[in-house]
Amino acid sequence: MNPLIETFYKAFNNLDASTMCSCYHEDIVFEDPAFGRLEGERAKAMWQMLCESQKDKNFKVEVSNINSNDTEGSAHWEAYYIFSKSGRKVHNKIDAQFEFKDGLIINHIDHFNLHKWARQALGFKGLVIGRTRYFKNKLKAQTNRLLDKYIDEKKLSR
Repeated sequence: MNPLIETFYKAFNNLDASTMCSCYHEDIVFEDPAFGRLEGERAKAMWQMLCESQKDKNFKVEVSNINSNDTEGSAHWEAYYIFSKSGRKVHNKIDAQFEFKDGLIINHIDHFNLHKWARQALGFKGLVIGRTRYFKNKLKAQTNRLLDKYIDEKKLSR
């Protein structure tokens, strides 16, 4: 079994973005319903931003069902946190798929129910619009604007 997935999520639970990013190949491709597709340094910057935003908060990651070999892997993970824009508690359940190259993660896809996430994070508004294409597109635009701002402020490469 490849220990990289366990290392990645242990670091995430500890909000250690540096270790998380060290698990990623320089040509990493990350994708999820909230950010869409992120490549290279942009994917790494996302984890840095998320870890920094959760400092001093009730944040926890639990990982289970890790399966991996030298070329691919999968895991189920659950994140518990407070959504900053609403102050609401979120318990997001995510299934992740990984591909490895040169001993590092080169492809990482997270799957989760965006409607359930929206309902928790945004309450009634998320319940009503969380299934719509409009919401999905608006969320991706917002998260990527936040990521652009973070990258600019930290003077990171894109």
